[in-house]
Amino acid sequence: MQHLEEQIAHLTRTVDELSEVMARQQSELDRLTHRVQMLMEREASRAQEGTGGVVFADERPPHY
Repeated sequence: MQHLEEQIAHLTRTVDELSEVMARQQSELDRLTHRVQMLMEREASRAQEGTGGVVFADERPPHY
């Protein structure tokens, strides 16, 4: 009986630890999802304004 109680205590502790890990991961996932959404909105507004182009140093200007 004592062996079973020890196993239950160990499993309960493991479940609690895993639950904490999942909660932290969900929090980070939510934060990263929000950041990606902000970046997507920023890029969409740049595309609408026409200021989202990338300028390369070795690229000739359009009038050449």
